[in-house]
Amino acid sequence: MDYIWSDRKRHLGLPISFTKYSLSENRIFCQTGLFNLKEEEVLLYRVRDITLKRSFGQRIFGVGTVCLISTDKTSPHLDLANIKNPKEIKELIFEAVEQAKEARRMRATEIIDDGDGPHGDHHGEDGMFDDDFDDLDQ
Repeated sequence: MDYIWSDRKRHLGLPISFTKYSLSENRIFCQTGLFNLKEEEVLLYRVRDITLKRSFGQRIFGVGTVCLISTDKTSPHLDLANIKNPKEIKELIFEAVEQAKEARRMRATEIIDDGDGPHGDHHGEDGMFDDDFDDLDQ
């Protein structure tokens, strides 16, 4: 599989950890562990929000954390912690998310309701919005 970007979680600015992050054309991966591996993936078209966090210590070492909020059931919140060039990576992920949504001809619609309407509250059990993707062909 060809990756657009990959990096490791960094400590003191050095890539000395067993957490690897990778971005492909339509998915983002987080692999953790040395002997027992765990690999999480999020489909890019499911990403709803991207946030960049940089503490003072992270700024000193030139790293940051990119937080992805998605409608994925197993990984609704994925942090790419302590990655190098976080602003550029955030923009790269944003562009990849937009391309993935365009390729699937999808658009996200968030239903905001005060609960007084006939359909009630549209939030899922976890407080996140339900998966409200609509096909543009309709």
